[in-house]
Amino acid sequence: MHIPDGFLAAPVWGGLWVVSAPAVVAATRRAQRDLDESKVPLMGVLGAFVFAAQMVNFPLGAGTSGHLLGGTLLAAALGPAPAIVVMTAILTLQALIFQDGGLLALGANLFNMALVGTLAGYWPWKALAGGRFARAGLFAGGFCSVLVCALLCLAELSVSGVHFGAAAMSLALGVFLVNAILEGLITVAVAASLDSIRPGWLKAPAGAGQPVLWLLLGFATLLASAGFLVASTHPDGVQHLAQVTGLASHERMLFKAPLADYEIALPVSAWIRKAIAGLSGLLLTAAACVALARWIGRWRSA
Repeated sequence: MHIPDGFLAAPVWGGLWVVSAPAVVAATRRAQRDLDESKVPLMGVLGAFVFAAQMVNFPLGAGTSGHLLGGTLLAAALGPAPAIVVMTAILTLQALIFQDGGLLALGANLFNMALVGTLAGYWPWKALAGGRFARAGLFAGGFCSVLVCALLCLAELSVSGVHFGAAAMSLALGVFLVNAILEGLITVAVAASLDSIRPGWLKAPAGAGQPVLWLLLGFATLLASAGFLVASTHPDGVQHLAQVTGLASHERMLFKAPLADYEIALPVSAWIRKAIAGLSGLLLTAAACVALARWIGRWRSA
């Protein structure tokens, strides 16, 4: 779902930067009011978990793959504004450190995944969270978040002058639909697993649910250090569409990221190179999310 540089026309990525930058600032200000101080550790651990989960692609069929977006899980646990801050940190680190998503296109990726995608996942869950349909709300949130992100991505590419054709568009929509269903199912499965350990963990203060934190951290560590061993090697929906339409030839890199393709440049085995990169990203994401949470807390106090 990450859009690389070279895929979008300058007015499109530039315009989305103009929209996304102040929107993220507004979400950060809102997080001053919404973020529960007790959830600072959860903010760091959940951010690390979502980062690690996004590293692991699963097959979707037709030679494509997808990965967890995670915005609904973040929004349900932290609130929409803190979730937007966490997703912003993840996407920014991915672009700067791992070359996953373009730097110029970061404004578009923030708009699609951190802003609109997170809110599209939060609202269905919020509407159903108070009753017996909470899990249905989580599924609907996960489904909507991915589908909305995908439609925005397709619209931005279309406005940028990319011509898909009926066959390519049908394939893309089918792939994104499957990805949306799996996002909903995985979101429910993760939340249910944690709920079995700490009932009501989504609403309880995070400090009272230490087992939840340790379980999330364990999952995140496993995914970051070894998830690539079982991950699909097929391109994701956007990359596959780029190959089919010839858009892939327009991709460009403005710089060489230190851990490009989630691999460190060391004369060791491929498994160690990827594991070091994954664990480094895990630590960077957790540290960035906790630092942001602390900064927001001090900002509120001041």
